[in-house]
Amino acid sequence: MRIRTSLALTLITAFTCSGLMSAPAQAPKRLLVVTVTAGFRHTEGINACERVLPRLAQQAGLVVDWVQQPPNPPTAPKKPQNATPANEEKFQGEMQKFRAAEADYGVRLQKEMEKLSPANLKKYDAVIFSNTTGDLPLPDREGFLEWIKSGKGFIGIHAATDTYAGFPAYIDMIGAQFLTHKEQVSVDCINQDPKHAACKMLGPTFTVFDEIYLVKNFDRKKVHGLLTLDLHPNDKTPGDYPIAWCKAYGSGKVFYTSLGHREDVWDRNPALPGRKNTPEVAQAYQRHLISGIKWALGLEPGESAPQVQAR
Repeated sequence: MRIRTSLALTLITAFTCSGLMSAPAQAPKRLLVVTVTAGFRHTEGINACERVLPRLAQQAGLVVDWVQQPPNPPTAPKKPQNATPANEEKFQGEMQKFRAAEADYGVRLQKEMEKLSPANLKKYDAVIFSNTTGDLPLPDREGFLEWIKSGKGFIGIHAATDTYAGFPAYIDMIGAQFLTHKEQVSVDCINQDPKHAACKMLGPTFTVFDEIYLVKNFDRKKVHGLLTLDLHPNDKTPGDYPIAWCKAYGSGKVFYTSLGHREDVWDRNPALPGRKNTPEVAQAYQRHLISGIKWALGLEPGESAPQVQAR
């Protein structure tokens, strides 16, 4: 018995040392990407995201699922200018059809958003809000935030800060709230942390042409700055105009970049009509984004502590 046991241990040791017995490979990280909107729809940026992000994720070894806008959203009929009885009757008939279509659309939207239920989120490691707007019908808003706090990742792109304006806990999680923007413009973003995974490819400054958000409810003592401006993007008034940041949220990680409105920020295709950004700028943005996503997943290094200490 002792001889057989010793022989078995010897064989196990030999197989282990030779690499014939190895630990099982880790499952790939799973992302759930949301491009649903309940307010203004950034069609250009959303379409570019849905085209480009799958390739970036595949190259990074990530699995992506989607929460997307249901097709054929209804449009309310216009009230007739000539208010004759016949026109009014026709309008009321159109309104009745619209209300029925609106109710059906609401059911389809709610079904799509059920992918963000606490039970379904157990399958994922991070959620991306890409150009989401308005009050999305999350199945459980507080449960969603608790899921992030438990050690998951949240990535916000561009209009993600224009989402849940009336939900302070969400604004606290993402780090700021959309205030306004002016015309699209070229800016020289200051790299606040060249060692961070999301910024190490950008150099001291990153010049990009995009729709630059101004935000409110932002506190530097609560975020780790990544990209910023020291001049207003349009009128050049000196100040602090954050572009990208990250932060800890409970045991989870949050990464936000306000860049990503324009198609040519996302897409390197040199043949895109009306390009303002070179393919090289788009490539740098892609690397900024996917590295920020991997940081939020715990796959890339980077600080999350605020550079400005609270007093």
